[in-house]
Amino acid sequence: MLKDVQVNKERVYNWRFWPRLRWNRGVAWMILHSFRLLSGRSIPTGKIPTAPPHLGTHPIPDKLPIKTSETEAWLSHIPRLLTMSSFQPESSDAIAINTIRTLAIDIVSKSNSGHPGAPMGMAPVSHVLFSRFFKANPKNPKWFNRDRFVLSNGHACALQYTLLHLLGYNVTIDDLKNFRQLGSITPGHPEAGVTDGIEVTTGPLGQGIANAVGLAIAQCHFAGSYNKEGFELINNHTYVFLGDGCLMEGVSGEASSLAGHLQLGNLIAIYDDNHISIDGDTNVAFTEDVVKRYEAYGWEVLVVDNGDDDLAAIHDAIAKAQQSKDKPTLIKLRTTIGYGSKLQGTHGVHGAPLKADDAANVKTKFGFDPQAHFVVPDETKAAYAKIVERGATLEAEWEKLFGAYKSKYPEEHAELCRRIAGELPQGWEQKLPVYKVGDPAIASRSLSEKVLQAISGTVVELVGGSADLTGSNLTRVKEAVDFQPRSTGLGDYSGRYIRYGVREHAMGAIMNGLAAYGGIIPFGGTFLNFVSYAAGAVRLSALSHHQVIWVATHDSIGLGEDGPTHQPVETAAHFRAIPNLAFWRPADGNETSAAYLVALKSKKTPSILSLSRQNLPQLENSTIEHAVKGGYVLHEVQNEDLTIVSTGSEVPIAVEAAGLLEKEGIKTRVVSLPCWEVFDAQPQEYKLSVLRSGAPILSVEAYATLGWQKYSHEQFGLPGWGASGPYQKVYESFGLTGANIANLGKKTVEFYKKKGGEVVSPLLRAF
Repeated sequence: MLKDVQVNKERVYNWRFWPRLRWNRGVAWMILHSFRLLSGRSIPTGKIPTAPPHLGTHPIPDKLPIKTSETEAWLSHIPRLLTMSSFQPESSDAIAINTIRTLAIDIVSKSNSGHPGAPMGMAPVSHVLFSRFFKANPKNPKWFNRDRFVLSNGHACALQYTLLHLLGYNVTIDDLKNFRQLGSITPGHPEAGVTDGIEVTTGPLGQGIANAVGLAIAQCHFAGSYNKEGFELINNHTYVFLGDGCLMEGVSGEASSLAGHLQLGNLIAIYDDNHISIDGDTNVAFTEDVVKRYEAYGWEVLVVDNGDDDLAAIHDAIAKAQQSKDKPTLIKLRTTIGYGSKLQGTHGVHGAPLKADDAANVKTKFGFDPQAHFVVPDETKAAYAKIVERGATLEAEWEKLFGAYKSKYPEEHAELCRRIAGELPQGWEQKLPVYKVGDPAIASRSLSEKVLQAISGTVVELVGGSADLTGSNLTRVKEAVDFQPRSTGLGDYSGRYIRYGVREHAMGAIMNGLAAYGGIIPFGGTFLNFVSYAAGAVRLSALSHHQVIWVATHDSIGLGEDGPTHQPVETAAHFRAIPNLAFWRPADGNETSAAYLVALKSKKTPSILSLSRQNLPQLENSTIEHAVKGGYVLHEVQNEDLTIVSTGSEVPIAVEAAGLLEKEGIKTRVVSLPCWEVFDAQPQEYKLSVLRSGAPILSVEAYATLGWQKYSHEQFGLPGWGASGPYQKVYESFGLTGANIANLGKKTVEFYKKKGGEVVSPLLRAF
């Protein structure tokens, strides 16, 4: 029996010539004993590197007696599985990884703000992913079949900006130096449209993983719709980095659950398992078994125990994940936050710059000049230049394939090109339904359904769904095919209707991913009240300029019997306050068609369509041409005494009130204002012709009155929560009747007559 293993102190082993092995502890002694036979070389002395040697060393004794604690400690650094890795180390790996780490340190230190810890811990996986796997061309960031990368833990964006710079995107060293500075293209969290190479805006934790699910769905949809035998045009992967905080957020669970059901094998999530949150160690609040959780979702879960320097294990996990066809993959990567810092492994390195001495020590440890800043060694530049060349070659090969596809499938090619370009099909507007007075009264949710039915066959980029309210939202057209794995027998990936389940927040964030992918205009249905569940995603839609459409039905107290738990009161004010968000509340069929017309043409603006459950009459003088301006005069009179401005289901009430007032000799105009955002964008002359000076303006809406002061002198709406009951009686109980509005109109006219002086349009302000 071999009692111990002597270590040869005279020869130095060159790891570059030895195939990377991962071993079982039980055979480690045999490998040590037969080292010469395996590699023809000797074991290193004094310190033995893990894989590869330049990322860290571990002291070992001169003798390794079997089963001693000292040997056990050393053997713990040997990975456990006896398998051959396909990883091929490069001499530049270590310096590239440490370049990423030191740049992240410098970026955060220069701005005196930011998060260095996660970038330092995730530098190895970032380098392996982008140097070995990621398929993109930085010289053409919009290449359609590129892999997509999402940084869900967006606070770690010093890492992403560093990678974008090294990869040759339009991010310079000066941009890195301007991190978090006013007007820079390197803001405090990644913003799509601001920084070259950023796919989606992240920062609020959990949003990114849900965006990534949307990106993965989009790829599957395009592959299912356009790939042909011999033409695997669309085959990109979506990679997402996420942290403990992302997994704590509910939206990550919603989205991950759906991703597992949909069998999104093209989705690879890399979990930065560093056990640290702002409050400290995650054992204070987050102790669930993430592996079992994701396995229950239907994901493949791979575990890498050493994400700090085991590049081979990282590589092999990503390689295995790429082979998955019917399961998304979560790679649970154990890392050390702030790797190399004095504060590594603590929350002290999470959200603050390293102290100057600590930063210098880290640089020295990694072989960099401790006094130099923003250094990119030539070896790193050369390594990443090769990655850029690879990307350009991949795109060129794809373009050849796409050209051959055009010859064999010209119609599909033309349609795909149109979608990629973001151009709507010619003449699609002619299919929008048009209504006239006397046509049947119809709920605006049903009017929405008629629009979708009319245009979906032409506007094939419309990919819709509902959060388990299809029959109520009326979002599924008759000929729709569900987006489902073919194995379920429920549809296929060419389908354009997504069953989101009761997951409103995930639906919103997934739609952002669908929109970000390109070639898709997503729409999703739920009750207006439950869009509030997805407010974080809605906000990011607007910030990111994503063209997303919410079909938000059962608005206002017109919902009736379900009562105040389901009746939105404050919702309109909230969403109208969000910049670059069009909140539409159409009053009839033509206004509903107009809302879709504008929403589909607004490439940079999300829209919420607030739609009624109850039937609405078709209004006189309502036209699509008028309504697309966001506001117009529905009933005109000259020398008016009063103007009533309203939206949605209250416009017919305003018309009724105007008729009653006119019988009493009070001349009353009626203005329909279905979309504030669109109306505000009209020329001032037009707006003042609609809401003009000369007479008081009274606003009427079955929501809170907040915000109406901009458009009216007096406001009438809901003073509090709604109530349960038949909607007609609920309306009556809150005074939303023609008779009561007429009475309020009279009081308004009398008040301003007594007040005296000129009545100036509320649109006229000092600034």
